[in-house]
Formats: sequence, C-alpha cells, structure tokens
Amino acid sequence: MSKPGSSVGGPAAAAVADPEVMFQEPGPTVSFSRLHYSVMESRGPCHKRGPEKHILKDVSGIMRPGMNAIMGPTGSGKTSLLDVIAGRKDPAGLKFGQVLVDGKMVDSDLRLISGYVVQDDVLMGTLSVRENLLFSVNLRLDPRHHSTADKMHRVDSIIQDLGLQDCTHTKIGTEFLRGVSGGERKRCSIGMELITSPSLLFLDEPTTGLDSNTANHIINLLHRLSRRGRTIIFSIHQPRYSIFSRFDHLTLMHRGEVVYAGAAGKALGYFTDLGYHCEPFNNPPDFFLDITNGEVQSTLDITSFNYNGEENSDNRNLLAVSYRQSSQYQKVVEELDHVTQGLEGGVGGQGQKADYVTSFWYQIRIVCWSYGDELSPESPDVIPLTLPEALQNRMGAFFFLIINMVFGNLSAVELFINESALFIHENSSGYYRTSVYFLSKIFADLIPNRIVPIIVFSAIAYYMMGLKPAFTAFLLFTLTMSLVSLAGVSLAFLVSASVSSFAMANILIALPFVFMMVFGGFLVNLNSMLSWLSWLKWISIFRYGLEAVTINEFKGQIFYSNTTILPGEVYLETQGIDYSTWGFWQNQVALAGIITMCMVLAYIQLRRINRWK
Repeated sequence: MSKPGSSVGGPAAAAVADPEVMFQEPGPTVSFSRLHYSVMESRGPCHKRGPEKHILKDVSGIMRPGMNAIMGPTGSGKTSLLDVIAGRKDPAGLKFGQVLVDGKMVDSDLRLISGYVVQDDVLMGTLSVRENLLFSVNLRLDPRHHSTADKMHRVDSIIQDLGLQDCTHTKIGTEFLRGVSGGERKRCSIGMELITSPSLLFLDEPTTGLDSNTANHIINLLHRLSRRGRTIIFSIHQPRYSIFSRFDHLTLMHRGEVVYAGAAGKALGYFTDLGYHCEPFNNPPDFFLDITNGEVQSTLDITSFNYNGEENSDNRNLLAVSYRQSSQYQKVVEELDHVTQGLEGGVGGQGQKADYVTSFWYQIRIVCWSYGDELSPESPDVIPLTLPEALQNRMGAFFFLIINMVFGNLSAVELFINESALFIHENSSGYYRTSVYFLSKIFADLIPNRIVPIIVFSAIAYYMMGLKPAFTAFLLFTLTMSLVSLAGVSLAFLVSASVSSFAMANILIALPFVFMMVFGGFLVNLNSMLSWLSWLKWISIFRYGLEAVTINEFKGQIFYSNTTILPGEVYLETQGIDYSTWGFWQNQVALAGIITMCMVLAYIQLRRINRWK
C-alpha cells in the first residue's frame, strides 16, 4: 500500500513544479511581510473598550498565479488574512507589515485590478442573472472605451464560461421569490467580479453552504480561471480531497500564525517530517485540521527542537515556531527581503482613494434603473356647510389622512438595512459612489412608491370627501400630502441609515412619530400646552401638515347652523392658526426643511457606515 500522501502530491504538486504548466498571461505575485493585525474588544452592555485582540501575528508569505488556498480551523485568522491582503480590513488595525503586488506597494487602486467575492452572495434578488451581470458591466467598464456591443459580448462570454446559460433569465431570488440554486448564485457572484477581467481574484470561503458536488464544480471553475493567467486567492475551511488536489499553494493558519506555507502537494510530507502520520484513506485537509486542533500527536518531541530563542512558554504555537525554523520559511524570508529592498518600512496598503471609471450621472442612471426595477385661489368659494358636523368631519378626516401619510412610510426603514451588505460590497468594490447609491435609492423609491400613489390617492379621496372644488385647492392639498409623506420617508431613511437592526429601527421611528402625532394640534390643543413642552410642536410633521390642509380647506368657506353663520377664518383664528398666504406656505417650507435635514443626515450616516469587516 502506498503512503497516505503519495496521491496528494499528484495534481497539486505537478501544477507547481512542472515547468510545462504555463499560464497564458501570468497574473500578479502577491507578497506580504510581517503582518500584524489587531482589534480592540468591547465588553459589557455599554461596549466599554476592552483589551487588544491580536488577529494576525507576524504573518508573511508569497502567492503566485494559480490556486492559492488559505486554510485553517474557525478563528484561525484565515479570513482576516484574506481581507488584509485584499485591502478589506480597517487600516487602523494593521499595526505593522506590508502588502505588495508585483513588488509594488498597494493602495485602494487594488480594486481596479482585482475582484472580491464575499462569502454570502450579495446580489439583487429581483433581477435575473443576466441583469445582475449587466449592472456590473455598465458600472465597472468605462463607456468611453467599451461600446454597448462590447459589454453585451462580455456578459455573454461570462455566462458561457460559468455555465449559466440555463438560468440566464431566472431571477436570483429573495425570501419571497424562488430563484436560482446556491451554486448558480455563487457562479453569478464570481461573474460579477470577472466583468473587469481582473488578474487577481479574492474569494471568501467560496464553497460554504454548497453541497459537495456543487462545491467541486465551483473549485473546478476557479481552477480553469487560474490556468488562464489569474492569481486566485481564497479562504476555505475543510475541503474534500478532490478539491484539495486542485490547490497549487497552501497556507495553513492556526491561532493567527502560519503553520505551513508552500506547495499543497508537499504539505503532507512536511507534517510527516514533524512526526505526524496520516492514516490510510484519511482526507489530508481533515488531517491538517486535526493537527492544529491537537487531536493528532507527533511521534517526535517537537518541544525539544532548537527554536533559536523563540518564546518558551506553554501557550506558544509550536506548529508556527516549527514552521519559522524550517528551510521553506527561510526561502520565503530571503525572497521577501529581495522584493522589499528599497521600500520604506511601516504599514502598507495606505493611499488615495481610487477614482471611478464611470461618471456620477452615468452611475445615477444605471443604479436608478437597477433599484427602480427592484397655491390659494384668487376669490373665495362661498359654500354653505352645516356646523359643527362639517368642521368635525373635516378635521377628523384630515387627521387620519396625515396619519396614513406618515405611518404608511414605516416600510422605508428597511431600505438601507436590508441592502447594507450589498451596498458595502459594491461600494467597496468600486461599483459606484455613495452619493450615487443614495440618490438612486431616493429616485427609485420616492417617485414610484411614494409620489405617484399619493397623487392617485389624493385625486380619489379629495373629491370623495366633497372638499373645496377649486382645482388649485386640490393641487395644494396634493402638495401638502406629498410633503408630509416625504417628511415621514426622510425620517425613516435617517433611521435606516443609522442602525443595522430592523427591530431597533422600528422603535426609533415609531417613538418620534407618536410624539409628533400627540403634539400635532388635534389630540392636544397647542395653546394649552405647558411652556416646557411647547417646543415639541416645532418638530411635528403632523402639525405642519394639519395646519396646511386646514388653511387650504377652511379659508374662504362659510359654515352655518340654522341662523348661525361661521366663516372658516373665524375657526382658524380660534385655533391660533395664521391663515395668511405666508401662514400657509410657512408650513410647506417647514416640511421641506425637515425633508432636507433628514436626507442630508441620512447621507452622512451612509458615508459613516463601517465598510471594514
């Protein structure tokens, strides 16, 4: 019987050692030296600042064109290493180290030559596979250099290469809409990044959540891409052997340190030399994880090895120490010293923000397309009306209309929360600017979902209630309803952009709405309020909306009961409402001010969203 590792050295080792395996256009070589990454832990309900947690400790390595896997148990730092290399971690946490691409320091321009596929596929579920790819190609290819026909050809080629022909026009799917399978979603996510033909592709656990056959298909796809000249770097947890055999280079992590880095086919022999023996028919990746988890013991006393002054404590990572004393690591260090010679020390990966390949207005048009698929009368009208029923009926109707306009927009709090992962991924990958996303969501949500329904609703409700028949009065009524609705939406946008939990957003939006309703002038007489509560009326959307529609309806009307005649202006005066022309328009200005303030703050909150993992 052959040794357990004999078959492992086959395809993987050949891919590295065989000079006949040549790439069509060699991708970049990524090197990283002495990476130290840490975060500050928070403790307790008040999130007090806790101790510093070291995620990566003195991590160095070189990854060349081909299949570069980063493997390790949960919490080993493999995803953190991937994100640091890809520039997806907060630079403040990178205490020391450098990341180089083809010997040059990288900055945020890295996203222009690379693609990043996140673990959870963030795609627009209401769009089809082809529409998602068109969204990416339109935003990420310069329209000055790529014609529409060129873009269509690129999308068709990716669909063909990824084997997505059968689901081209199928929706991705949401929690309410059945869509494509998990493997098709993953391939579409990869296709979104392949649009720019990146020579460097990062993937965060591309096989997680997939069945073994689908996972094998994804890895075979990545293997084919790597043979066309791309540098593929990905994290992976516990692959089966057929997947492992496709790896060219393996980086094995444990407790934030590298315990092996080199040809995947030689990993088994390396651990055998350390006294770890793999049983026949045991899957090598499972065997490696058993070693790092301490479930397999070495037949040699590795604690007696010469560690040349390495920290000698019971908690030291002996596997990492052994690797740092190996000849493999020494070769890596020598090559890194040669690559980094002449470069300034310190932390790499800092730089100016990369520019976008498409213009602001072009992005507005594309993003809107995507997210959109997901004055008083001259003369008074004298109309005799019955008192007090006419007054009571109108005020009650106006109050519930305003409630409907405000509370009907509670659904807007889901807008940014549901798409936060999608926005962060696409914005970080250079699809579009934050301002483009924000304005596009406003246009795509407000016009079809808010403005148009309000106009239709107002046209039906206004004349059904028998309100003032003048057309200008109807236009002012519709304007007021629209501004009230937009004020409610803008406050919901602000809350949605400020929190990440839908439950918390519901609380934060419901409380101000209730206070605004109580101090809107219908449930509580504003003139009888205590002085220390009087300021609340100035922030009430209900108050401005009620006053505007009341002035619009009552001014110029005459109410009577038997021999009693009551002009509408008299009622307005008893309520302390200024019914002059400016009295009407100041309510519109106040609503517009609330809308503007909340929208600006919502945009600022979107800009402040933490884009680092």
